[in-house]
Amino acid sequence: MNLPNKITMSRIFLSLIIIALLLFPFDATGLELPKLLVNKSIVIDIKYLIAGVLFIIASLTDFVDGYLARKHNLVTDFGKMIDAIADKILVNSVLIILATSGFISPIIPVVIIVRDSIVNSIKMIAGSKGQVVAAIKMGKLKTACLMTGITLSLFYNLPFELLNLRVSDVLLIIASVLSIISAVQYYNMNKKLIFEEGK
Repeated sequence: MNLPNKITMSRIFLSLIIIALLLFPFDATGLELPKLLVNKSIVIDIKYLIAGVLFIIASLTDFVDGYLARKHNLVTDFGKMIDAIADKILVNSVLIILATSGFISPIIPVVIIVRDSIVNSIKMIAGSKGQVVAAIKMGKLKTACLMTGITLSLFYNLPFELLNLRVSDVLLIIASVLSIISAVQYYNMNKKLIFEEGK
């Protein structure tokens, strides 16, 4: 368990805290968190702000663990596996919760999760044949839009909401479109490998 892997594990721990915070039935237990009123029209539940801060910290660990692993030659198979798991727990869980809470369209998590399933399957097939599927620029751009869109959604799209600009929704829509495009690219780049008969 090297340092990058410990940082990755901390992302899973933070993800579980975020999930618990967003799903905990505060009203049912009589534990009401304070709410903020912005611009006399936007009522903000503070638990989403706390979750937003934790989400930013968790997202930064995704950059740090990969950077340290590459810099100090600490890349391991376990690290690759747990990093992918940590990413999915963090992003997909928050997307589902935001959708069920009415913050975003349910189409967003459906597209993202289906795309991830397809791409992960392609990577798994490649791995079974001793090949590595590298990340592509479209996928990285998708991730940037997705993480920023989720963060803004947790912060009630502020400050853009005050200007009536749905920046969070636009970023998530762009991320969904890029998800589909990148999935097609992954398929086209690896279709020979996918249908290649085993020797």
